[in-house]
Amino acid sequence: MAELLDLLAVDRARLRRIAVVVTGSNGKGSTAAFCANIARAYGLRTGLFTSPHLFRVNERFQIDGVPVGDDDLARLVARIKTAIAEVSRRSGEQFGAFEAMFALACLYFEESGCKFAVLEAGIGGRYDPVRLAGSPVTCVTSVDYEHVELLGNSLSLIVSDKSDACASGGTIIYGENCRSLRPHILEYNRNRGVTSLFVRDEIGVNDETASASAQRFDFGFRDYDFRSLEPALLGAFQFNNAAIAITLFLLWLEQARPHEPSARIEAAARTGLRDTRWPGRLETVGQSPLTVIDVGHTPDGIRQSLASLKDAYGAHGWILVVGVSFDKKADEIVGALAPSFDTIICTTAHHKGADAAAIAASARKVNPQAMVRIAATVADAFSASQTLAASLNRKIYVAGGLFTAIEFAAVARGMRPSDLNFF
Repeated sequence: MAELLDLLAVDRARLRRIAVVVTGSNGKGSTAAFCANIARAYGLRTGLFTSPHLFRVNERFQIDGVPVGDDDLARLVARIKTAIAEVSRRSGEQFGAFEAMFALACLYFEESGCKFAVLEAGIGGRYDPVRLAGSPVTCVTSVDYEHVELLGNSLSLIVSDKSDACASGGTIIYGENCRSLRPHILEYNRNRGVTSLFVRDEIGVNDETASASAQRFDFGFRDYDFRSLEPALLGAFQFNNAAIAITLFLLWLEQARPHEPSARIEAAARTGLRDTRWPGRLETVGQSPLTVIDVGHTPDGIRQSLASLKDAYGAHGWILVVGVSFDKKADEIVGALAPSFDTIICTTAHHKGADAAAIAASARKVNPQAMVRIAATVADAFSASQTLAASLNRKIYVAGGLFTAIEFAAVARGMRPSDLNFF
């Protein structure tokens, strides 16, 4: 990867100066979007690299909130392919799609003169290409059991892997669900001279209020005290993500532009949080009936989203549409969702979908009283949920996996799930 970036003439020293890195199990996308929007509101030309995309690959590469255009993308892909072929010929090494896209993002942001860049990790941090950014300002938004065959089968191993995205001597911001791992994290980071900061310890989040119409919280860090901030994204877990995003920008700004006026920073934080839009996280995709989707795909993330759904819209009157990817812990995911619903439609996503009958068996096991139906495809699940919602006067919640949620939203838009390309 380093050779590839050098062949593309990516200035890695400059990349280190402009970039912050976002890792974590849940909340990476929201945190990255918040941070990029804060920087944009501050007046900086800002690059944002995230994954996965939801509808088009262009979404992964944004500058000032605008996805890369088709012509630029085609040109950049051609350059990346040529460079990869050369490095592969020399070294015999192979490159995956994510590595290629990271290199494309670095090249695109450099060509476009970005002054700030937010880079979201794919998996972990130790062996993720974002580590090559060499950023001294990173975060771990949350930690949960995921990709255990790569990251390790304990939360301590997983958080250690994600922490390694940070350069030696840097600072890592940890989300609040990492606090139980604090003794391990402090000792692990001590050896590399890395400073550890934790949401709700060193970083204050207070006076939170959440509803379907508005969310507010107070943020405190060192001498900064920002009151009644209003993140646009729904869910109590977004307070954690918003606080991390502000702190990421503050730490970067202290290094890049020290002595900036606090009032200007606060105004950017306030505007950036208020104006952030990020699809897929408790996103309303229909009003009649009310239809909410969530792309969370780890047990802890799913539990948090469900709790926030109930807080915002009430716990009753829902139909659950659930599908799980075949490489996820279906029993645990269904176990987190099914007990809260009396009407459940189990389905199989076109992309990586687990068997709907097996999902239904798990749902019946944990909630024998529920009415459980099977829909062979997400399109079938969409049709069945619309019919049931109309006859029962219900709302619809779509959860359990990213592909299920996005395919459902695609059907709502008149698209076919088979036309989506996630790689």
